[in-house]
Amino acid sequence: MANQPRIVERAEQPFVGVRGRVTWDTFPQIADRLPQIVGWLGERGIAVTDGPFFKYEVLDPRDREREFDVVAGVPVGERVRIAEPDLFGGALPAGSYVAISHVGHPDELFGVADTVLKWAAAKGLEWDMTPSAAGEVWGCRLESYKTDPRFEPDLHKWETELAFRLKD
Repeated sequence: MANQPRIVERAEQPFVGVRGRVTWDTFPQIADRLPQIVGWLGERGIAVTDGPFFKYEVLDPRDREREFDVVAGVPVGERVRIAEPDLFGGALPAGSYVAISHVGHPDELFGVADTVLKWAAAKGLEWDMTPSAAGEVWGCRLESYKTDPRFEPDLHKWETELAFRLKD
């Protein structure tokens, strides 16, 4: 079950992440990197400030078989310099976002995202997104996990927030 979309202001959020190019079938290749990132942060005494997220950078929502670009990231308190070959430190941009919370299986998020897109279209809102031959290039389209699977293994009880950045 989803709540209603709402417009929220988000501050810049530093993170440590890894970038990948996957399909929906190969998505676990990037998702399975999150524990590694959390472990890397823990080894260095860097505190995690929120649940992990996926930032969809280039996505063709009409073609679920097509590869897309995504970042798997973990929020931290301040920017981190990284000398690892595949990890990087970055920041999610500040700005106005359309956000919605959802409690339920992650497979339901396609429908929740569709709700967000239709809600914004009905209100005449414009996304921080540029169409391209590779798909939609998003300034920031997030899927943030608020439930720790170590304490709640039932995916049907997971809380997820979707947040899509609006054009300035």
